Amino acid sequence: MNNETKTISILLVVHDQAALLEQNLPLFLDTAKEAGAQVVVIDDMSTDSTPDVLQRLRNDYDNLYTTFLPKSVIKNPSRRRLALSVGVKAAKGNYIVMADIHRPPLSVEWLTELADGEAALVYTNRKGEQTTHVVASQLEDLKSTIIKAERKNERGHCGHWLKQHRGLYDAFAVKKSRAFDAISYVDQPVSGWQLLGLRLKVWL
Repeated sequence: MNNETKTISILLVVHDQAALLEQNLPLFLDTAKEAGAQVVVIDDMSTDSTPDVLQRLRNDYDNLYTTFLPKSVIKNPSRRRLALSVGVKAAKGNYIVMADIHRPPLSVEWLTELADGEAALVYTNRKGEQTTHVVASQLEDLKSTIIKAERKNERGHCGHWLKQHRGLYDAFAVKKSRAFDAISYVDQPVSGWQLLGLRLKVWL
């Protein structure tokens, strides 16, 4: 980040995930608080008790900011991309971590060990409770992995075999100045031939 102090905002997009929020959001919030970071939750039209859970946690954590994505007929960009864009605009940090409510941090190193490259991927070995980071000087160096993992509503997050080659990361982080470029990689439709090309790029 050059001489600029790194400040971090974690973005989480949720929909009808009240139980997961009860279980995992405090883990994000406690980790973020220890690292001096902010958590931004974007609620995508939940119909369960998600708003109530967020309100209760907002009363307990001063580093939690919540917003919502209203009903919309917009199909492009995807609703997830749109929600992440709303989150970036609300974020106070100059480094954005786009995370998954299913994959909470195991320790504060999940955030504090992020190096100062333009972008990074965060991987966690949950059995061994180890966190590793793949840091890139340019966001474009991670494009293939991000697109691969984010294709078709996160199906790249299934399975454990060679997870770094499959794009099975916990989160990706990027300087706020490149956040909208990173969001453009999310939920991209990928054909069979394109997927094969992405696999080759990730392997090589």
